Amino acid sequence: MRKLTLTILIAVFIGHHAQSQDSLNVMDLQQCIDVAIENNLSVRRSNLQKEGARVAYNQSRAEMLPSLNVGGNYGYNWGRSIDPTSNDFITQQINFSGFNGNASVTLFNWFRITNTVKQNRLGLESAEYDVDKAINDISLNIVTFYLNVILNRELVENAQYQLESSQEQLDRTKKLVAGGALPRTSELELVSQVATNEVNLVNAENNLNLALLNLKQAMLLPVSEDIELLVPELEMETGPDMLTSPEEVYQAALSTMPEIQSAELQVEQSVMGVKVAEAGYAPTLSLSGSFRTNYSDAFKTFVIDENDPGSFQQRETDYFLADGTQVFENTFVPNGDVQTVGYGDQFDQNLSRSVSLNLNIPIFNNLRANAGVQNAKINLQQAEITVLEQRNQLRQIIEQAYNDAFAASKTFAASQRQVEALEETFRSIENQYNLGAANFTDYQVASNNLFRAKSDLVRAKYDFIFKTKVLDFYQGKNLTF
Repeated sequence: MRKLTLTILIAVFIGHHAQSQDSLNVMDLQQCIDVAIENNLSVRRSNLQKEGARVAYNQSRAEMLPSLNVGGNYGYNWGRSIDPTSNDFITQQINFSGFNGNASVTLFNWFRITNTVKQNRLGLESAEYDVDKAINDISLNIVTFYLNVILNRELVENAQYQLESSQEQLDRTKKLVAGGALPRTSELELVSQVATNEVNLVNAENNLNLALLNLKQAMLLPVSEDIELLVPELEMETGPDMLTSPEEVYQAALSTMPEIQSAELQVEQSVMGVKVAEAGYAPTLSLSGSFRTNYSDAFKTFVIDENDPGSFQQRETDYFLADGTQVFENTFVPNGDVQTVGYGDQFDQNLSRSVSLNLNIPIFNNLRANAGVQNAKINLQQAEITVLEQRNQLRQIIEQAYNDAFAASKTFAASQRQVEALEETFRSIENQYNLGAANFTDYQVASNNLFRAKSDLVRAKYDFIFKTKVLDFYQGKNLTF
């Protein structure tokens, strides 16, 4: 029975472990960047702004086409009114309806429409670069958080190794104490060292969890979602001599950074804005046409009966013959009834059309055109200042990044030499401690110094990697490893 229970428990554990591995989402750096870009709200907002710019561009192009509008009406009128078909005053209830339409096209307005199209096209291109800028920003953040997770993972491994080393030394010391070769204080001192290393491990694990939390939040993923990061193969450069100069990086960034491209396009867009505003001084020539027709049930006509169209009848006149005989005349008296003219006939009979060529010459419009030109020129100057600001800011960022990468390279090289020296020191003191030639204080100092040096080396390595990646980014290179 015990064997059966144990077998069931093992099967349940294996199944749960397999299920946990299946639900674990293994991601590399590029996948993390893709998820962050898809979920990031700033990127979404930039995309919406780009779509708004696209709508403005398409609408400005549509301004080059003619406008066409049609309309109609239907209603009742009663009391004294005017018959819409005869313009006679009548006093009766009228059922009326109408149909109208108009079209117009601008023939010339001093290139206002074409310059507006160019202006909005430049605005659309600028908005597209703004989307790229938002993507670059989130990508850099993800690289930072991703490397921070890997950094803290190595720090955890370092702390774990330090704890295991102390635990092994404690096990050996316990045996020596039991054999009487070492005093009891040596064992107690190592117990304290193991406890300290356990605290270091807990702190390192907490830092790892915090780094992973920051990465998930940057990706807008719930904390409950389990992810596992793939550790890339990182090749360390030998030194700062392999880095290009700051000026070379800056010149490369001028042609690749979307914020620079966007700012320069905004200058061109402002130039078009000045031309659009100056068109307010010029005449506008347009062509328009319209039509209208209507119907009223007050519009009636006499309809002759086809079967009995009528007859001739004699009718007295005011004329007499010489003998006094009154003259009569034959008059045709039609037979039929009064009917309302139908919709089709009335619309055809009441149809009116017009075509006109319109010229609008601005003489004085309360200085609106002048104010528009002045505001457009101010916007142009602001756009030019923005370009200078973006270029200066980019230069400063690159110079700072270059100095940081240079310093990180030197720090990494020094940390490597420090770890190599402290490893030799620790091995020597550990051997002496095991032989009783060194006290615990020397052993503890050497162990702690090596632990700190390894931790510093890990930090220096990833700091150098990130700083060089920043320089690669400004040169238009891929952020992934």
